[in-house]
Amino acid sequence: MRSTLLRIWVLCWLILVWCLLWGEFTPANVVSGLAVALLITLLLPLPAVPVEGRVHPLSLVWLVLSVAYRLALSSVQVALLAIKPGPPPLSAVLRAHLAVKSDFVLALAVTIFNLIPGSIVVEIDQTRRMLYMHVIDVGSERTVRQFYKQVAVVERLLVRAFERDEDWRPAREEAP
Repeated sequence: MRSTLLRIWVLCWLILVWCLLWGEFTPANVVSGLAVALLITLLLPLPAVPVEGRVHPLSLVWLVLSVAYRLALSSVQVALLAIKPGPPPLSAVLRAHLAVKSDFVLALAVTIFNLIPGSIVVEIDQTRRMLYMHVIDVGSERTVRQFYKQVAVVERLLVRAFERDEDWRPAREEAP
């Protein structure tokens, strides 16, 4: 039942995206969107993602609000760096370790860090859960500490939303 509802949701989402790309909701766009959505889901199925934890809605809302705040704040900081007279800010590649358990949450973390202006993930060490990020403005010890504090906050919010110890159920490894 859950699988069927998920497939219906994906089809509806793809139809919506198709109609938005065409710019209007017409019967022809909905039918052609259904055809494209069926082709995509039947010919290009996504691999199953193991569910190892549990989603905590309030923590997820707090994560979204915190990330939105950080997006706005970082956008202003990068804009100020862009118009500030003088030499460009010092940038560097910094390494950050994340104590997340699942690849799914690691991918979410990478997406969040790539969305926040001023940093971008350039390499992921999946086995050691290490991210290498290019960061703008590392000219002082304070800005470097702020960067690592931001990483720790996002990591903590992700764990609270998806990977609490009491809910963690590791996925079974499938034999090849």
